Amino acid sequence: MSDRIPVIDRKFASRVDWNLMRTFVDIVRAGGIGAAARQLNRQQPSISAALKRLEEHVGTELLHRTATGVEMTAAGKAMMALCEEMLEAARMVPHQIAQATRRVEGIVRIQIISGLVSPEFDEAIASFHRRNPAIHIEIRVSPWRGVLDSLEQGEVEIGVGYDSSVRGSLMYEPLLVERQQLYCSRTNPYFGYHVTRLGELKDEGFVLTGEDEIELITHLRRRYRLGTNVSGVAEDINEARRLILHGVGIGFLPVLAAEAEVARGRLWPLLHADFEPSYDIFLLARSEPARDTATQLFWDEVLRRVRAKQRS
Repeated sequence: MSDRIPVIDRKFASRVDWNLMRTFVDIVRAGGIGAAARQLNRQQPSISAALKRLEEHVGTELLHRTATGVEMTAAGKAMMALCEEMLEAARMVPHQIAQATRRVEGIVRIQIISGLVSPEFDEAIASFHRRNPAIHIEIRVSPWRGVLDSLEQGEVEIGVGYDSSVRGSLMYEPLLVERQQLYCSRTNPYFGYHVTRLGELKDEGFVLTGEDEIELITHLRRRYRLGTNVSGVAEDINEARRLILHGVGIGFLPVLAAEAEVARGRLWPLLHADFEPSYDIFLLARSEPARDTATQLFWDEVLRRVRAKQRS
């Protein structure tokens, strides 16, 4: 069957049994026909027959049987991608219908890191509220570890933050790449100069951000003994910026969070731009259970804007 060139069936959509496509997805996800039969509580011959019928519809082999299960052919990979798109579209039907008929109410609980600057996230909030004025939006701010813990414990539905590893219980969608810079105020003798040797700053008074500090920054500080002389601590990026701005000490801040004060000449970046540490900030949610309509619509709104920016 795999050697034949498939004939384009222009009436495929009206002839195919859509349940066959769902069974195909179940086989692939389970890793084999027998495994799919057990998960679906069906007889293995019926699963094999469903696969055979689908392959006859498309005119080519979709799966190779192997000693350990099944392996997708090139056609199978294309079919799988299309099936997943259709399943996602079907899953979104009740959410989109509810939005179209303006019957969506509820609460979207979001927890974010402090000092977040993301035009796409802000635009999504504005657009989402215009479309769904009856949905209440609740935003909490916490250190990045708190964002992850609150999501896993079900206290919030959506998070925005950093993660130094990957938690299997969470979904990660890249939102932006954040950069940090080391800043001082106008009263600091280093104002107006770029530092090439971080070790020369080891005795400078330093403002720490406590649990909100990104691990990449923690490792960088320890390598060059920055922060051994702690002159201030603030768990919130905005308050850390306040302490640095008023001369309490030097410290790391996200570049976008400090941008306005740099433009006003009140903060000075001590590092050359090429040396700015960078890391991913993610849009986060629990993998399970399924999200309610209000949360799903907000998630989709943010992703739509992020992906539009990536394409531009």
